[in-house]
Amino acid sequence: MCTVILSRQPGAAWPLLLAANRDERLDRPWDPPGAHWPEAPGLVGGRDRTGGGSWMAVSAAGVVATVLNRPGSLGPAEGKRSRGELPLLALAAPTAEAAADALCRLDAGAWRPFNAVVADADSAWFVAGLGEGHATATALPPGLHMVTAHPPNDPSSPRTARHLPRFQAAPRPALPDWGAWPALLADSEGEAAEMLNIPPLGGFGTLCSSLLALGPGGAREWIFAPGPPDRTPFAPVKPVAARVAR
Repeated sequence: MCTVILSRQPGAAWPLLLAANRDERLDRPWDPPGAHWPEAPGLVGGRDRTGGGSWMAVSAAGVVATVLNRPGSLGPAEGKRSRGELPLLALAAPTAEAAADALCRLDAGAWRPFNAVVADADSAWFVAGLGEGHATATALPPGLHMVTAHPPNDPSSPRTARHLPRFQAAPRPALPDWGAWPALLADSEGEAAEMLNIPPLGGFGTLCSSLLALGPGGAREWIFAPGPPDRTPFAPVKPVAARVAR
């Protein structure tokens, strides 16, 4: 996954809103979100068939975990574990704070460098693993945040510099209407480094898109586009759509 946008608004019906586009090699096989891990009851996520892990998953407790590459770290490396394991390891924890702490206790050198975002209705965390030592976690305060291969809201990221102001200018979605967010995720204008929705370029591109809301008591709503969001409709992820915020 290459872009995560999240909005934290404590006290709202949906305190955590998250949008994400996954960018990957077009020939890397994957499955849409589902209950792919019987050893983790209630965990739902997209599955990478190559490594067996996930780029984004949600636990029965209402915690979401995503993983992104850092600059210059695309693809596997000999002797390194798949970064798709990280969301699954994080979501063994009952809260986002505990999930961030769990990632920071791991040996980050076992994986290529990564960024991760873990969140629930109460808190959100950015976790950076630099390929050695231990990862570090930073709490994300209320407001809007964009994470790419770079840290949150980093203006040195061309993608962030172009698209963060657009999300900031858009009204916060009021579910069930996601407002401007689906169209913003579908934007493929600009230079390649700026694109949020990447068309096929050298065997690489945007494969799928997610919009997720987390509410009190583990309530969640997740809609998913199993293809580029400019031409693929979003539909509910059935296993996590039944519980609604009151």
